[in-house]
Amino acid sequence: MTLTLTSLPENYRAVVFGASGGIGRALLDHIQNDPRCGSVYAASRSGVSVSGVPGVAFNLDDPASIAAAMDAAAADGPLHLVIAATGALHSEGQMEPEKSWRHMSAPRLADAFAINTILPSLIIQAGLDRLARDSRDAPEKAVVAALSARVGSISDNRLGGWHAYRASKAALNQVIRTCSIELARKSKNALCVGLHPGTVDTPLSEPFQRGVPEGKLFTPAYSAERLLTVLDGLTPQESGRLFDWAGEEITP
Repeated sequence: MTLTLTSLPENYRAVVFGASGGIGRALLDHIQNDPRCGSVYAASRSGVSVSGVPGVAFNLDDPASIAAAMDAAAADGPLHLVIAATGALHSEGQMEPEKSWRHMSAPRLADAFAINTILPSLIIQAGLDRLARDSRDAPEKAVVAALSARVGSISDNRLGGWHAYRASKAALNQVIRTCSIELARKSKNALCVGLHPGTVDTPLSEPFQRGVPEGKLFTPAYSAERLLTVLDGLTPQESGRLFDWAGEEITP
């Protein structure tokens, strides 16, 4: 099925950061196949082409590379869709989900905030500066979105654990909210939002899939299709908020 983003202008310009990951690649595939899309770029650490989409490189260790990658994606004109599909729950090093406060450590916290808060925040910053602006003659919807997580909701936290991951996603949600307030003063047709993709069958969730209810482990293609459908239906009045794959708002 071909997904068409009808709320964005004809020949819209897009870029997906984290395009080599499971969800990022699936988002890229849907956008690439949208007949309304004019151009799309795949941003990743390697900078290689993904599924035939031109690649641009970025690295958290070189913050200037994020702005440079965004400039390359915006070479043909201001952007209408910027997605930060980055993030990590665990790694082979210090970053493992904590089961108790006794497992918290400075390296775990630092890794989680670097990957889940600082990196997407810098992508959001660069994207907002290169978004299409309002025009009297042709107002254009533009969106900056970042993958967040339901477990970043403070009010929804009833199980505890996963301290660094929860805190880093909660911080990202606050960045999204804060940026949306400033964005509203500059462009009344633009949005900055967070997205919860559900539990997706990727390496990020693989060690934690055992307890997922039947029918709630999504393929990357399904999750990406749902997220883009949600974005297509959002209005500027919903900027600054967090929505799940079904379009339901998640409280902070």
